[in-house]
Amino acid sequence: MLSWGDDYPIHQTPEPVAFSGSDRNFYDRYFFNGYSADGSVFFAAALGVYPHLGVIDAAFCLTIDGKQHNVRASRRLEGERMNLSVGPIEIDVIEPLRKLAVRVSDNDGGVRANLIFEARHAPIEEPRFTRRIGTRMFMDYTRMTQNGGWSGDLSLNGQCIDIAGARGTRDRSWGIRPVGAPDSQPAPASPQFFWLWAPFNFDDHAVFCHTNDDDAGKAWNRRAVIDHIGRSRTEFESPHFELNYVPRTRRLQRANITLSNDAALSIEPAGPKFYMSGLGYTHPTWGHGRDHGDLETAYDAIDLATIDDAAPGQLHIQALARATLHTASGEHRGHGVLEQFLIGPHAPSGFKSMLDGAA
Repeated sequence: MLSWGDDYPIHQTPEPVAFSGSDRNFYDRYFFNGYSADGSVFFAAALGVYPHLGVIDAAFCLTIDGKQHNVRASRRLEGERMNLSVGPIEIDVIEPLRKLAVRVSDNDGGVRANLIFEARHAPIEEPRFTRRIGTRMFMDYTRMTQNGGWSGDLSLNGQCIDIAGARGTRDRSWGIRPVGAPDSQPAPASPQFFWLWAPFNFDDHAVFCHTNDDDAGKAWNRRAVIDHIGRSRTEFESPHFELNYVPRTRRLQRANITLSNDAALSIEPAGPKFYMSGLGYTHPTWGHGRDHGDLETAYDAIDLATIDDAAPGQLHIQALARATLHTASGEHRGHGVLEQFLIGPHAPSGFKSMLDGAA
């Protein structure tokens, strides 16, 4: 099966680009977020390609005035991985690793966008994520992360939204994750997943750190990076996390991350939560890679004042946050998100079961 991609020198196997190994869970994904400095506007977008499931899906979400507006779309892939348009949502790679566009045309939610993301630094390649449940592969993928600035037009029901000075983060990941319809014979193990992801923008720096921990609190994938924009980059292989939770919940109220003897990051969530279910994460209907036929679109809105924040389907969030970077040159203040997806036991946090909260 030949496709647009076959005219570019990007092949990794003897087969056409439409094929990607043999694992049905292979995926290739874009993610973006953006936010105003005061936290009054937050938006996010995602687009995923699932070559062996024959599906491409996308979503765009806008949080403003106490509501999260979710626009979603899915269609059959038909082997063409280079066509990054799904219903009203489109991603355009203008300059690889530097400039991309996110566009949203007419839809039932009244959300319109013609946005440009411009990187502030070269991408950060995260360590390869390889995790098994017993003998079965659970995930095996690579991700790159990049902070940047936004420009362009964003509106809701015809009302323009000011995004002057908005910053944010994008990532690209590809490999193997659970996607599509659930496995009819899941691996015989209790689910446990402890994930924190923290990209932040400062005036002269970009900071990124993350951790994946097992139930004992041992990190199986952890790293931090400070990009001194336009100058150099410092990498930290073993940052130390000190976490404080809102009592009786799994929501963080503060995170202190020691990067080295003379570098540390303090994070304090200080804005509305963004529910990742809007982009399909853990969504019962719009989960990634689900087959909705030739083309299907949908819209819904979340009332942030009434949503059940503790519901299992809403555990995965990005919390707008303030951060202070402490270095030998002084203190630097910035903004970003603290992503949280915490399921199952985690001894350092005091979690003993699937969904119990902190003391």
